[in-house]
Amino acid sequence: MSLSRVLGGAVLSLAASVALAADPDQAIRATLTKLQPDMPIEAIAESPMNGLFQVHLQGGRMLYASADGQFLVQGNLYQIKDGNAVNLTRQSESKGIAKAINDVPASEMVVFSPKEPAKAHITVFTDTDCGYCQKLHSEVPELNRRGIEVRYMAFPRQGVGSHGYNTMVSVWCARDRQAAMDKAKSREELPAASCDNPVTKQYELGQMIGVNGTPAIVLGNGELIPGYQPAPQLAEIALKAK
Repeated sequence: MSLSRVLGGAVLSLAASVALAADPDQAIRATLTKLQPDMPIEAIAESPMNGLFQVHLQGGRMLYASADGQFLVQGNLYQIKDGNAVNLTRQSESKGIAKAINDVPASEMVVFSPKEPAKAHITVFTDTDCGYCQKLHSEVPELNRRGIEVRYMAFPRQGVGSHGYNTMVSVWCARDRQAAMDKAKSREELPAASCDNPVTKQYELGQMIGVNGTPAIVLGNGELIPGYQPAPQLAEIALKAK
């Protein structure tokens, strides 16, 4: 789902009156489903700001709406506490993303674990054809040494059927996924393989939680970090977020 597409249509569609439902939940749903019939609404609830309702979407994303459903906002809601601005939207979205990631079994990922029990973990949406993904992968041993478990999920940037997609299918269908990932990230061509695999499902999950490039790193608390981070810096962030 593209939120920019939704809001682009909202500028025009909200100008036209929608038949109001009896309560805010129904009114907001009526507006959003008119804009996008398949919008994955998970829940609608009052936000901490009076008169504003928060719309939780599957995967953790969030929109805000007026009680009558005629005004729609995409952005961050901050609360000022003790002189500091607290990003309530980011907090809520991170919880939703963490839940979505935790619902994926580790058996469906490609996991690189430390020799000792992990101190923290990161989940990386990756594309084997991505240069910065390859750079990050070269630092996985250092992340492991620092106690960070690296869990890979597939995100072929060029979509289903692309070279990256086919390579990742071969990785996920390999007898030794870790060895296959090492080869793919070293730009070695893998023997084509096919099996029942989660590559498409993981790609769709990435889109749902807001991934739009690789590597996209999800910390243990659900915070989404776009782009490459050097191993020492990434390990420090991961340990704080566990």
